[in-house]
Amino acid sequence: MTTLLINGRIHSPAHPDATAFAVRDGVIAWLGSDDVGRLQFPDARVVDLDGGFVAPAFVDSHVHLTATGLNLDGLDLRGATSLAECLRLLGEHARRHPDGPIWGHGWDEAGWPERTPPTTADLDAVLGNRPAYLARVDVHSAAASSALRALAPGLADATGFDPQRPLSAGAHHLVRAAARERLTPAQRHAARLAALDHAAGHGIAAVHECAGPDIGGLDDWQELRGLDHGVEIVGYWGEAVADADQARTLINETGARGLAGDLFVDGALGSRTARLHEPYADAPDTCGNCYLDADTITAHLRACSQAGIAAGFHVIGDAAVTAVVDALATVVDAFGAPAVARCGHRLEHLEMVSPAQAAKLGSWGVIASMQPNFDALWGGEDGMYAQRLGPDRVHRLNPFALLASEGVPLAFGSDTPVTSMNPWQTVRAAVEHRTPGSAVSARAAFAAATRGGWRAGGVRDGVTGTLVPGAAASYAIWDADDLEVSAPANAVQRWSTDPRSRVPALPRLAGGAELPRCRQTVHRGVVIHG
Repeated sequence: MTTLLINGRIHSPAHPDATAFAVRDGVIAWLGSDDVGRLQFPDARVVDLDGGFVAPAFVDSHVHLTATGLNLDGLDLRGATSLAECLRLLGEHARRHPDGPIWGHGWDEAGWPERTPPTTADLDAVLGNRPAYLARVDVHSAAASSALRALAPGLADATGFDPQRPLSAGAHHLVRAAARERLTPAQRHAARLAALDHAAGHGIAAVHECAGPDIGGLDDWQELRGLDHGVEIVGYWGEAVADADQARTLINETGARGLAGDLFVDGALGSRTARLHEPYADAPDTCGNCYLDADTITAHLRACSQAGIAAGFHVIGDAAVTAVVDALATVVDAFGAPAVARCGHRLEHLEMVSPAQAAKLGSWGVIASMQPNFDALWGGEDGMYAQRLGPDRVHRLNPFALLASEGVPLAFGSDTPVTSMNPWQTVRAAVEHRTPGSAVSARAAFAAATRGGWRAGGVRDGVTGTLVPGAAASYAIWDADDLEVSAPANAVQRWSTDPRSRVPALPRLAGGAELPRCRQTVHRGVVIHG
């Protein structure tokens, strides 16, 4: 059966004036005008789009689904504007949910007048003898009640332990695992379904789950793999290997797409655990954490490159980026740039990268999986980045334009629950970068959030993530009031308004415009939302 969709505004480089398209067997079969479509497919089932804007479905290139679902229905502290409000929200949540452990996320002391994170004593005063895990917004440190700390064996001997301050590094992993073990199978299942429903409701057809032994563990990943849901889950497993045989074995055991994602070289700037060359401006006694040494990084890249498996790391600080780029150079010397590029190695976040490093990554085909909303949340002269790094380093972060200009493939995501999963927010944040010269055009940002995600996941057929004949029918239908083809003035590229450029329009995103609202999401011809 062929379905003919008419009376729409179709985002397609193959036919920017199209108002109709046909889908057969989950594939785009044709694009054109309504009247031609009715003649060409007289027996088709006809769907009237009523002027809706139709675009390729989004791909979120970095997610944590279980944690996202727990946050959707749990204690969301991202709106807290002070320590006192954070504790008030905690107390209110505890009264509404009097039983079981408390799992919360999102506090960010960088924007509070106290600039002081919640302590163990703060949590105990509100909760008494009740387990509670409250992750910082970047999920690289967490406040934990005494009752939860008591459930984590060996906690006091772990790196990153403090009896009162939030826990980081190994101590954070231990207390998070203790909190996770208190969740019932039903809670975990409901959380994952809620996260996937949330993704589909935002026009997202596929997500890249960044799993690993220190994140959710193998059980969490295998349970997630077993879910029956329309949103496609591409998994990455963040565990280092020493040789090619070990890499192949781990891929077979996990079913992951690659040994990449959140394989932590360092932590996060907000938690002061990202590894820097120079100390933090607001903590001159530390340069952050380094979780993998140079030999381990090199061995992992060498093993995966030899096995033809995508490798990758979580890298944020400039020292962490340097360690990975140096290791990549060693592997390129051993195998050659083409062999390394074929593997599709990827780096998550990549917030502090120099021009020389960007040029090398572009020549080696390394993919940058980045989160534009980081800049929207923490960039600018007075944001968290400026607090942590000072005025000299703050303007070097998240340089999308630099990476794009050096040929580094970009894939955009949310790192949910860290930032919103709404992909139009992601596109807008990339277009409205707070640092002049670092933004990309709406065209480039949209590509990074759609076909860029497919490419990062290993799909390189040239058509997936677009609306052209022969591509998978993975699209979303939006209510969008205005369309435009020009980019804001601070973007690295500008769209041509010449009709001969054949550049399809996108919804207007600048100036606080209302973001599009998703009516329906379809993946490979199957409706998964709406």
